[in-house]
Amino acid sequence: MTRETRPLGAQISHMLKDRGVEVIFGVPGVHNQEMYRGIEEAGLRHVLSRHEQGAGFMADGYARATGKTGVCYVISGPGLCNIMTPMGQAYSDSVSMLVISSCLDETSATRGQLHQMRDQEGAARTVCDWSETARTADAAYHLIDRALGEFETGRARPKHLTVPIKALEGQAPQGWSADRTLPANLNTPVEGALRLFAEALGAARRPVFILGGGAAAAAEAIRPVLKKAQAASFVTYAGRGIVNDDPLHFGALLARGDSAEVLASADLLISVGTDLSEVDLWRTKTGATCRHIRINIDGEILARRSGEDVSIACDAGLFFASLAPFVAEGNTDWTAAEVSQFTARMRAQIDAERPGIGRVADALRAAIPADTMIYSDMTQFAYAAKEIWPMDRPGHWHHPYGFGTLGYALPAAIGGAVARPGQPTMAIAGDYGFQYTIQELGTAVELGLPLPIILWDNGKLGEIEAGMIRAQIAPNAVVQRNPDFCKLAEAYGARAEQPADLAALADAVQRAFTAEVPTLIRVTPDIG
Repeated sequence: MTRETRPLGAQISHMLKDRGVEVIFGVPGVHNQEMYRGIEEAGLRHVLSRHEQGAGFMADGYARATGKTGVCYVISGPGLCNIMTPMGQAYSDSVSMLVISSCLDETSATRGQLHQMRDQEGAARTVCDWSETARTADAAYHLIDRALGEFETGRARPKHLTVPIKALEGQAPQGWSADRTLPANLNTPVEGALRLFAEALGAARRPVFILGGGAAAAAEAIRPVLKKAQAASFVTYAGRGIVNDDPLHFGALLARGDSAEVLASADLLISVGTDLSEVDLWRTKTGATCRHIRINIDGEILARRSGEDVSIACDAGLFFASLAPFVAEGNTDWTAAEVSQFTARMRAQIDAERPGIGRVADALRAAIPADTMIYSDMTQFAYAAKEIWPMDRPGHWHHPYGFGTLGYALPAAIGGAVARPGQPTMAIAGDYGFQYTIQELGTAVELGLPLPIILWDNGKLGEIEAGMIRAQIAPNAVVQRNPDFCKLAEAYGARAEQPADLAALADAVQRAFTAEVPTLIRVTPDIG
């Protein structure tokens, strides 16, 4: 065997390393062990999760923290099924994740094989951008480059590559070029689009921007445009931090019904890097009846226009970096008083709906370092905090927005902490969802992560109970028996604290950032 010839399973690791991948998340098994042959030789780091669902969420958290691709190795059959929930989450939230699995060599004429599925490739296709089987080494190399190239040029969506076991075991030459052809960006803004946009913005008296997660990388270029044009703005939950310290910024309050009235008063709506989907608005329409300019890279979103609406196919960063010379000084009708009155009224609504969460969120925000990256779960605490916790930079609060998966926060925060060694990361979970992936505490301890885990423990499925009551359904199956979370965390080797008041909470969080292992911090609604 020459230096350039190895089993294909090992070659895949070497190719990924050559392409800039540094970390693999996964679980080894008898069907994918060949993929593990080359990991150490290639110089890749492997993070062993306790479940493939955890591996997928870790890769998601890593990708969101770095902007790089999160890569997972999983086995055929149940391994692939277990990671499909994180794949669905990554699809809905536009996350770059590459899942590489093994598969059986033949399934059409043989039944009863270990880990057999009727259609593994097709099953994965339901929750990702594409799912393909590589039956040769050349096909595997091509599909890896295809996935990585598409992550750089289009909307980030997870991809799945599956390779038959015998192909992984077979000898394969190094069949990829060391000099990769980098994909060209096909969305360079044209001057006509820039002028059209600037003229519409300059003519508007009440222009309003809605900025989504797809605009996060353009934050520095967008802020001076907002200021110069005197435009108002909202952000989606994923777009928080794009705008800060702007007196005409309405915050992440789109899901408040009253925001429809604000948008109805606009005479120009500009949406950037957002689908304006149900999970952004929690209603079917924005409320605006004016002209709508969309800036996006997704053709499906750009096709949603009518009347005088305009769609501009371009990366937000490229567009706004080129826009500044075309924007004139604005003189709009928006006032800081109008915005502050609205945001104060919404804060009062949120405090009334979810009593106590606001003051805990305020105390936490004051206690953590400014560059803390936060990963939250589907929990009432996060639902309130996403609306009232202002972010001073984008891309630092990650949540399972679209698919809405329980169990996201802990493993995703582990991935984020792996991606940012020496920088602060925090997880926020509810008592029920935390138990979906609680076993990943073992991974966090094994890695020695100084990770505060805020556990909001109300002893129930609080949001579901509230929904049942609103629907006049007698609450059913919403109260569960919880373990002693602090003892359980300690059994895994983690630290645990249960602060009695907000001052003690702040101290506990600050200690957790300097600990040698993760710290579970249990918080109940009656905290003093």
